[in-house]
Amino acid sequence: MRWALTVGLIFVAAAVIVFSLGPGRLERSLNQVLDHEPYAISAEAKALHADLIVGDLHTDSTLWARDLTQRADRGHVDLPRLREANVALQAFTFVTRSPKGQNYESNDAGAMDNITLVALIQRWPMATWSSLTERALLQAQKLAQIEREDPQSLRILRSRDDLESVMQARAKGVPMVGALLGIEGSHALEGSLENIDRLRDAGVRMFGLHHFFDNALGGSLHGTGGGGLSGFGRDVVKRIDERDAIIDVAHSSEQSVRDVLAMSASPLVVSHTGFQGYCPTPRNIGDELMQQIARGGGLIGVGYWDAAICDVSAAGIVGAIRYGIDLVGVEHVALGSDYDGSTTVPFDTSELAALTQEMLNQNFSEEEIRKVMGGNMLRFLQKSLPANDP
Repeated sequence: MRWALTVGLIFVAAAVIVFSLGPGRLERSLNQVLDHEPYAISAEAKALHADLIVGDLHTDSTLWARDLTQRADRGHVDLPRLREANVALQAFTFVTRSPKGQNYESNDAGAMDNITLVALIQRWPMATWSSLTERALLQAQKLAQIEREDPQSLRILRSRDDLESVMQARAKGVPMVGALLGIEGSHALEGSLENIDRLRDAGVRMFGLHHFFDNALGGSLHGTGGGGLSGFGRDVVKRIDERDAIIDVAHSSEQSVRDVLAMSASPLVVSHTGFQGYCPTPRNIGDELMQQIARGGGLIGVGYWDAAICDVSAAGIVGAIRYGIDLVGVEHVALGSDYDGSTTVPFDTSELAALTQEMLNQNFSEEEIRKVMGGNMLRFLQKSLPANDP
């Protein structure tokens, strides 16, 4: 009897430790910032950065057990740090499944799912343990709650009207953040076109087709076959277009990207990536395909982590941006950090002025800086978001 009681107490104590300390330790181990001295920002860079529209096409911050209204001592993004960096537009993308290892070369679609463990440790509702759609909806609800409780701090970008409201508020000195909601991989649809509408009703306006593995839509850049879109994938692309939403091909196979380009007239987003010619890793699709995306009016977000840019530093990020400008034109390059996406980066979002400084160091023009740091994202959303929220 005493033995059973002792075992029970040990189990309870272990559970308390896991559920109270586990989420923070898990995130600290995955979302890291390289040790560095404070970045030296000149008066010129500070003044310019304060006058920019700053936008980022990709962060996975809603995956983690943090209150995004409070400044955290871990991770990369929260609202206080976004305000410190003068960020006006932030895409929040919802990860719902991720294979063990997250290999860029190849992942089996049946591999163990990391996010199930995240859901359990973080005590997500039981419905999310088995439903990828529910995982996406839960993350959308986190941002909707912030919007309800403090509408002056964050507004979900459901339409161009919402975008205009954010920009008007910021012009009056209100540091509101416009939140573009997206899903990272349409496996979150669970094979149902109707779930596009469920997610859209929750505020999602950007749909990533793939993540680290092939899914019902077709081939991932990191899957096993390298194939293109399936019949269901083509139906999904068509429905997303009909719903005036944005298609993100950041993890799609090259053939899947070609298939989307062939059937959709909508400009595409590559929300977080690098360029093969600058950083030749399996994470980055070919330069010629990037040029095709740009010719269709697309927008390419440059990431901050090793597999995207090879050199994890402010200079490395800006070097990739310069390469992209020379390759596809300045109007088609933006920021796509992949903050809080199990990445190690040179700075968190509060330190984004380091990029403005480095662009000045590398002789970028003011026009180039304004476009890349957020002007291009604003212009893209002004054209790609629905005119109003039906």
